[in-house]
Amino acid sequence: MPPGQRMKTFHVLPAPALRPFVDRIWGWESTGGAPVPLPTLLPGTGAELYLHYGAPFRYLAPDGQPMACPQGHLFCLRRHAVRLLPTADIGFIAVRFKAGMVHRFTRLPGLALRDRALPAEEAFGPAARDVLRHLARAAAPRDTLPRLQSFLLGHWKHEAPDLLAEGAAARIYRHFSSLSIDALARATPLGRRQFERRFLSLTGSTPMEFKGLSRFQHTVRALMLEGAAHPRDAALSHGYYDQAHFIHDFRKRAGAPPDLFLQEARTKTHFYNTRRDLPGMLGPPETTS
Repeated sequence: MPPGQRMKTFHVLPAPALRPFVDRIWGWESTGGAPVPLPTLLPGTGAELYLHYGAPFRYLAPDGQPMACPQGHLFCLRRHAVRLLPTADIGFIAVRFKAGMVHRFTRLPGLALRDRALPAEEAFGPAARDVLRHLARAAAPRDTLPRLQSFLLGHWKHEAPDLLAEGAAARIYRHFSSLSIDALARATPLGRRQFERRFLSLTGSTPMEFKGLSRFQHTVRALMLEGAAHPRDAALSHGYYDQAHFIHDFRKRAGAPPDLFLQEARTKTHFYNTRRDLPGMLGPPETTS
């Protein structure tokens, strides 16, 4: 982090009704004026709504051109990483949706969400604009939390659009290293192709792709949060066949081999948050330098 740069962060649990679907609401703010090196966001199984009151993210498009995210946007990354560019005056509140659960809050199918910096209004309607206006006027970002929670509760669907596919996504995410997709499909009242079509429509991934994303996501998270973890050991403990299998999968999803990516990523602030059940994790805002 540049000299004189400081980061203020907070993490809060959502309202009880939202907790099966939303992991946390969190915020991040830089002070000091210097550009902040931002992480490369990797594909995964969840989704993240970012509401910026500071400078929105800028990132490199596949053709190498710099692009700017909308003030409010949803990332639902499934196939491609997004390399964020250094930016000064970062300030945002984010909503982290659990694996396969963003569909409880938007009517758009998974295929319409994936791999885009989707404007919040497109994903959630005009009410998202009201939250952004409130955030821009708030004396402190956390003052927006009641409005944001009301917004989420207003969009929350009590009934799943596809309970079967939702349940399958939760099982794959939890048991990716041992669960057989063939066995999971046979346990449904659907044929294999119909099951895969419904799963793809809901999540934006096939069941096999979702299983691979779950394995990748758990492995990378362990490597980012446990500084002493060795890539080979983390890969084998999360279900990769061998080191070559992990390197190939990592390069395909991140665009770089794991050693090179991790060497660079560990010099930056990353967005892999610690488990929310750890003591003190959801405490008052803290400042790091």
